[in-house]
Amino acid sequence: MRTCRIDGRQRTKAAVLRKLARDLGRDGPIRNLDALYDVLRRDVPGPVEIVWRPSPALGADGPRIAAVLREVAAERDDVALRDGG
Repeated sequence: MRTCRIDGRQRTKAAVLRKLARDLGRDGPIRNLDALYDVLRRDVPGPVEIVWRPSPALGADGPRIAAVLREVAAERDDVALRDGG
């Protein structure tokens, strides 16, 4: 199982997307939330676990990223989103 932990050290959307790309074995970057959805939905083999404890510094981007992660987790049985709280 691939695991990605967003643990609060990623203080920008770009940093979160870089961490997700690296931990999920992507060769290239994930540039925006549409690309994140596409990568998680089609390109990353499961099972995948994402542990989500975002930094407050993400501001409005935190809920937007979380919404994409929740959507993919709801669509794929082999993607789990866990609260890292």
